[in-house]
Amino acid sequence: MMPYRIIVDSCTDLPKQVKEDGHVQIVPLTLIVEDAAIIDDHTFNQQDFLTRVKNSPTCPKSACPSPDDFMKYYDYDGDIYVVTISSQLSGSYNSAELAKRLYHEDHPNKKIEVIDSRSASVGQTLIALKIKELIENSHPFESVVEKVRTFRDGLKTKFVLENLDTLRKNGRLTSIQALLCSALNIKLVMSATAEGTIMKLGQARGIAKALLEMIKAIERDVVKPNEKTIAIAHCNNYERAKFVKEEILKRIPFKDCLIVDTAGVSSMYANEGGIITAY
Repeated sequence: MMPYRIIVDSCTDLPKQVKEDGHVQIVPLTLIVEDAAIIDDHTFNQQDFLTRVKNSPTCPKSACPSPDDFMKYYDYDGDIYVVTISSQLSGSYNSAELAKRLYHEDHPNKKIEVIDSRSASVGQTLIALKIKELIENSHPFESVVEKVRTFRDGLKTKFVLENLDTLRKNGRLTSIQALLCSALNIKLVMSATAEGTIMKLGQARGIAKALLEMIKAIERDVVKPNEKTIAIAHCNNYERAKFVKEEILKRIPFKDCLIVDTAGVSSMYANEGGIITAY
């Protein structure tokens, strides 16, 4: 097996054992809440961040890594695979691609593949895990790239937000819409599109009903679940993630399931209590 490195940006919500895998490197984004710049790395304090966001009248923002932040991990004696958050949501992909072009000026034969996940959070996680699986099954670089792109194209991401504050603050929902949703306890069921943007799938009164609507949507469009892993990310609500896992596995025979807590970028988008799924 050729030496390899999988580089992911910090919107990739990884299980602990994968974070500790020597083949995996995480490039952090920076989260900005008013005047505070918070690095989304091992020092990230989720509860402090959520409190800051809740108390701030302005929308939290993220700053993508620079090309140099990626390029320092390209200087490695082995194949390089990079997975980023959707290029429709962040400049992270463009930074990783620019870093590749710059690195190739001096190392034209270096094998580097940058993959736009067209997703986020556990969508990125599943792509990174697929790369690892293919490499460990002795696929050469070109085969890994081809198969993981096919895998990416078949990936689906759905999520439910408990709190619409971030969507309201960044203008994706008007204040009136957000107020009505809050007053009527309406929760939105959302999905990633094939291009990596976000669309609304539906809505329901109350978080439990919205989660069940999301699960019904998963049941409708999943293909060959017995060959797939369902990944669930939660923002500071493990019990809710367990509920989602149990309800999904009652209905759909997924091969495996993993649950992770959101890191910084996903916590910013999902807000406290948010649930993200990918399969």
